[in-house]
This record gives sequence, structure tokens and C-alpha cells, in this order.
Amino acid sequence: MKNIEHRAAVYSRLAWAKFVLCNLVGIFVFFVTVPFHGTHTIPLDVFCQLAAALVGPAQRWLVLGVCVAGALLPFAKKNWNRSATSTIFTLFKLFGAVCAAMYLLGFGPREWLENRSLLPFLFSLGQSLTFLVPIGSIFLAFLTNYGLMEFVGVFVRPFMRRIWKTPGRSAIDAVASFVGSYSVALLITDELYTKGAYTKKEAAIIATGFSTVSSTFMITVASTLGLMDRWNLYFWSTLLITFIVTAVTVRMYPLNRFPDEYREGVQPQPECPVTERRIHTALDTALAAAEQSGSLPESIWKTFLSGLQMACTIVPSILSVGLIGMLLAMYTPLFRIIGYLFYPFAALVQLPEALPAALATSIAEMYLPCAFVMDCSLATRYVVAVGCISELLFFSAVIPCILSTSIPVKVPQMLFIWVERVILSVLLAGAAALILF
Repeated sequence: MKNIEHRAAVYSRLAWAKFVLCNLVGIFVFFVTVPFHGTHTIPLDVFCQLAAALVGPAQRWLVLGVCVAGALLPFAKKNWNRSATSTIFTLFKLFGAVCAAMYLLGFGPREWLENRSLLPFLFSLGQSLTFLVPIGSIFLAFLTNYGLMEFVGVFVRPFMRRIWKTPGRSAIDAVASFVGSYSVALLITDELYTKGAYTKKEAAIIATGFSTVSSTFMITVASTLGLMDRWNLYFWSTLLITFIVTAVTVRMYPLNRFPDEYREGVQPQPECPVTERRIHTALDTALAAAEQSGSLPESIWKTFLSGLQMACTIVPSILSVGLIGMLLAMYTPLFRIIGYLFYPFAALVQLPEALPAALATSIAEMYLPCAFVMDCSLATRYVVAVGCISELLFFSAVIPCILSTSIPVKVPQMLFIWVERVILSVLLAGAAALILF
């Protein structure tokens, strides 16, 4: 105890204040439910609704502006033709901007404009994310920059290697993804892999097992499927199921076949385990992060700009890839055929036939399954809400992000992992639904 007090005295009062107060604000905004307009939701959702109401009818044009900015961003950064993948997804963003203009100005195929499962649904989703991602990013600074992740990471180190076969430092990646974004988590993973902190196997496990969408995206899923009054149940059960699925997939093909060796040409930096004085180390690490965090306004501004850029990337992709995915689902048997893989497992947990085909669409875009089950039972909506998060891999965002890093995972391997994750998610979430509902 004396050692802890002596070491803690090294840090300034400002570091202590940041560690305690900023993290309390972050926890309140993301995890405490409050009454609002006759229902219960989290403060972040309240802020987003108030911001949308303040903007009023102009919010529709704001969505168009975000889509246009997202379409032009690759050209401004001069990376639109860096690879075949970059070129393809730039074209998707351009098509997304066209889709937004079509919906707002009322031109194009009538079916696209009037069918509530097509552009009306996708535009409404984009409208929510236009506010949710930037505003959420502001408050994510309170959770990610002031020592909470480092504090928690020290305590989970003993479990990370045993359960997920990754170093303790990967806990930061996992938390960064859930409370931040998959893109941030993948950047962390790629940087640590190239520096020799992760082996090829560890980097592949983290990229395909921890880099899921953040809690801000989960709010949109929960709102769409009417689960916000059960937000904490939904959030924590999804987190648990996602990580259980990862713990299983790391022991299955193809992840169990990845070489446990470091990248060629780098100096390995294996992690030193914490074997004693764990509380002291956790507090020391957390306060060091708070001490080095810089000014709060600067941190908020940086995360806001990052969230705004992410919204510009995500919204047009959702409109384009989402529309293509919905058209394929409605007018071709593609996803019904893929869904046959999941029928036996859905039947085991007494779920309806609509669920497998709905979850099959998650490979195109993680939000698509929501459109097919909005009128289904609470249990079905819950399983889809969990499954579209825990499946983790989809072509409109996460897969191209992984491909843009140096992490050695190929598309066929990711597709195989996706099938495994959907099956396990159906079984686990379905079993939970039988108990809860």
C-alpha cells in the first residue's frame, strides 16, 4: 500500500482528476440509462436526438453533404487508386453519394425510393450515423484517453493468453474497438504487428476477433430493433457473446493454422507479464496515460474530427453496399442459399426461418439483417442484434480495413471465419434468448 501511495504521488493532481472525472463522464454517457420521452436510453442517444432536432429538416441535406465529402475524400488524399480494393470502395462511395441525391431529389427507380427496406431505410440509418458517430467520438475521448483502458488491461492480462491466445496488451485493442471503432483498433493492431509486438497469429486473431463495431453503432442497431429499453442487457450480453465466439474460433481452422512467428525483419517485443502488485501496476499505467493525454479540448477536437471523417467514410458505403445487398437479398436467391448454412443451428434454438437468411446478409453490411426482422418477435430481433455485431466481418467496412493493413489475413480466410462466427453467434444468442425472453 505504501508503494502504491508513493508511486501515485509522482503524478499531478490534474492527472488524478482526468483519470477519475473523465472516465466517470465516459461511463455515464455510454452505460447509464436515463428516462427520455417516455422510454429509457443512454445519454449519448439523448444528445444525438437533441442535435438532430436542433438541425431540423436540414439534417437530410447534411447526410448528402457527408456522402459527397466521403466520396471526394479518397481523391483529396490521393489514395483512391492505391490498390484494387481502394478503387472499388471509392466507386462504392461515389455510388453512395448518388443514392443519397436520388433519395433527396426523388429521381431514380420508384422501387428504390418507395420500398421502406431500400433507400428509405438506408437513408434513415445514414441520418442516424451522421449524428451518432461524430457526437459519439467526442465522448469516446473520455473513455479512451484517460487511463481506463490501461487500468482494465492490466487486470485482464492473465486471461488474454489463456482464453484468446493473445498478449495482455491486446485487451486495449478489444476495448478500443468496442468503445471506439474497429478502424482505430486495427490501426493499433497493425502498428504493434509491424513493430514486433504481435506475431502473425496474434495479429490475425485480434483483427478478426476483436475489431468489431463500436458501442455507438450498437446504439443504432438497438434503436432500429426496439431494444434501447434493454440497452445494458443487450450491450453486455453482446460483448460477452462476441468474445466467447472469438475464444472458440481461435481454436478452429483457419486461425489455429496461422504461424506463431513475428513479421520478417522486425525485432520481437514479447510482453513482460505482471506477476505481482497488479493494482499498483494498473494504477501506475492508468495515471501515466492520463498524465500524457494532453489538453481535454484538444483531445475532444481530435476525436471529433476522426469521428467526422469516419462518418464520411461509412455513410456512403452503407447506402451503396447496403442497397446492392438489399437488392441481392430481395431479387436473387443468393442470401437464401448462404442462409442454408445456418438453418440447422437456428432450428436448434427454436428460431424462425427468416433469421438465417437475414444474418447471411451481414457479410455485405452489418446493418442489413435489421431490415428483415423489424417486425419479428423480441427473441428474433435480439439474436439478430447480437449476431450482426458478433459476426464482425463485412465487406462495407471491416474487411477492406483489414486488407489495407499489413496483417496477413486473406479474403477466403475471412469468409471462413465469418461462417464460423455466425453459427456460434446464432447458437449462443439463441440460447440466451430462450432464457431471457
